[in-house]
Amino acid sequence: MGMLKEFKEFAMKGNVIDLAVGVVIGAAFGAIVGAVVDNIIMPVVGIITGGINFDALSVKVGDAELKYGMAISAAVKFIAIALFLFMVIKAINSTKKKEEAAPAAPAPTPEDITLLREIRDALKK
Repeated sequence: MGMLKEFKEFAMKGNVIDLAVGVVIGAAFGAIVGAVVDNIIMPVVGIITGGINFDALSVKVGDAELKYGMAISAAVKFIAIALFLFMVIKAINSTKKKEEAAPAAPAPTPEDITLLREIRDALKK
């Protein structure tokens, strides 16, 4: 029973739940980026390169077929995901910097300092 209780405590920690949500959102995001790369970016790249369909590129070695075009498409997907995440994180960081850069109200002067200043000013007169 002790191990089950420990597992429940571990699984219910905020970080584990956040990580699980992040993995699910990441998988969905991967599907979206995959669709964009497969249906928008790669056809444009194919047009630029003279109508090459990268997914169909392959080499036969004996009985095996090496589909290196799919590796090229996967690399493009990776670069697209990395670029998008970079832009999102950069935007989030710039928002945080703006929040941190907001000037804080000056701390009130302690009462003893205020009294000493009044005494100093009174002595000057």
